[in-house]
Amino acid sequence: QVQFVESGGGLVQPGGSLRLSCAASGFTFSSYRMNWYRQAPGKERELVATITSAGGSSYYADSVKGRFTISRDNAKNTVYLQMNSLRPEDTGVYYCEAAWSAYDYWGQGTQVTVSS
Repeated sequence: QVQFVESGGGLVQPGGSLRLSCAASGFTFSSYRMNWYRQAPGKERELVATITSAGGSSYYADSVKGRFTISRDNAKNTVYLQMNSLRPEDTGVYYCEAAWSAYDYWGQGTQVTVSS
């Protein structure tokens, strides 16, 4: 049974930092590309960052480049998203996704709110 435990979300002031974690089980984590998406109120879900299965390559949306860092620990079956210099427009529900071939699995989401 595929399960995710997402954590690390919360309320932070503009300019602050948060670190999201997504711990996975029930599939071969090290074979899957891992993605972080976010969905702001009234907007479509958007891809924020991607990391390849071995962690050798990553991709970032232009809106977060230079501020966010995606990483993974395959020994712990966990992917992380370090978010620095947060802005109000970063507010939303953040989801992790595992993707490989025709398979994809989604976490339950964690709320991030950037507000003074």
